[in-house]
Amino acid sequence: MQKMRTMLYVDDVEQIVDFWQEKLAAQVVEVNALPDGSENIVVTVAPNVELSFFAKSFIRQYSPEVLGDTPSLIFYSEDFEALHKRLATAGEIVVNNGTRTFNFRDPEGNYFVIGEAK
Repeated sequence: MQKMRTMLYVDDVEQIVDFWQEKLAAQVVEVNALPDGSENIVVTVAPNVELSFFAKSFIRQYSPEVLGDTPSLIFYSEDFEALHKRLATAGEIVVNNGTRTFNFRDPEGNYFVIGEAK
């Protein structure tokens, strides 16, 4: 299976990476120094799934055409109930297409979804 990496543009890379590590057990797999002095940090959030965080200020300077809304992402977890309890911003559990899901908000107000792995 190929690895999927999604790039996300945030205001505070370190704060967001800390959130993903603390709340969703993400593991840092790469830290890259960027020309403006900031860092790009890549985390693994599931087997073969990585999130690559860049500061919006870097993207504005070097690639403003790609700066836009956060994509809609759903992550599947066998630890569904525990994640729902652990995430203070977790929404109500609902059933979508036969799968239990809930959304949550990160510290910058971006929303993501957790689906129950079967």
